[in-house]
Amino acid sequence: MIEVSIDGRPVPVPEGATLLDACRAGGVDTPTLCFGETLTPVNACRACVVEVEGSRTLVPSCARPAEPGMVVRTDSERVRTSRRMVLELLASSVQLDRAGAQLHQWIREYGADPSRHVDAATVARPPKVQDTMFVRDYAACVLCYKCVEACGTDQQNTFAIAVAGRGFGAHIATEFDVPLPDSACVYCGNCVAVCPTGALVGRVEWDLREAGEWRPEEQTVTRTVCAYCGVGCNLDLHVQDDRVVKVGSPLDHDITEGNLCVKGRFGWTYLGSEPRRRRPDVDDAGPGR
Repeated sequence: MIEVSIDGRPVPVPEGATLLDACRAGGVDTPTLCFGETLTPVNACRACVVEVEGSRTLVPSCARPAEPGMVVRTDSERVRTSRRMVLELLASSVQLDRAGAQLHQWIREYGADPSRHVDAATVARPPKVQDTMFVRDYAACVLCYKCVEACGTDQQNTFAIAVAGRGFGAHIATEFDVPLPDSACVYCGNCVAVCPTGALVGRVEWDLREAGEWRPEEQTVTRTVCAYCGVGCNLDLHVQDDRVVKVGSPLDHDITEGNLCVKGRFGWTYLGSEPRRRRPDVDDAGPGR
C-alpha cells in the first residue's frame, strides 16, 4: 500500500493504483466520460483532470499512477476552470436534449455554458435506426472513444467501428461508412454498454424514450444466469411495468466483465411476446395416446 494526499486527507491505495482510484477511495466524485472500468485509458475527454503539487500541468487522474507522498487537489479553481471548459466544448458539439443525464448533471455542477460555442460547433446528425437491436444517435456522441475501445482489442476484437473525419467533422463510423448490418459488427452490444451519453442505446429503450415512457427510477434489476449456453454469463435484467426493457452484465463478474454476446444482450425480447405460450399444453386424452 502507498499513501497519497487527496484534498488534504491521506488516502491509502494499493501500489499500481491510479489517482482516479485514490479519488474514489477518498470519496471524491470525479467526472469521467472516456474512462471505463474494463477499458484501457485513452485520455480523450480530460474531464477527470486533477492538480498535482509540483506538476506543471493538470494531469488526467484516470491514467496517472499514484505515487507515495503525492499531494493532489481535485477541486481547486484551476481544476474547476479546466473541467468547465472541457464540458462546454464537449457539450457544444452534441444536441443536449438527446445527451444523457450524467452530462447534464456535470454541466450544472461546474457552471458550464455550452451555448458560448454552440453556433460554431453543433453538427446535426439524424439517428441511425437500421435494425431491431440498437440505435446510433450520434447527435449525443462526445467522441469519448469507449465504443471504439470496446469493439477493439480491449474487448471484442471485431474492429467494426472507428473514428472517421477530422475536427468538427470527426465522428464514429463503420469501415467505409457502410450500414451497420453490412459491416463487421457482430451485434454484441458491448459498445452500447460502455456509452456514457446515450449515443448508443438498445432499440427497446430508444422506443420507450421516444414515447416518453422510459422511467429508470421505477425499474428493478434482477441478476440471473444466461441460459443460451454453458459459459455462465451473468445478466442484469432491468424490469419496468413487469416487462424486461434492458439487459446488462456486471463489471465485477469474472466471466463477462460487463461483456455479452448478441444472444445474451438482445435475445430476450421473446419474454414480452404476446403469442408466447404462458401455460403448458395438457393432453386430456390420457396416457398411451
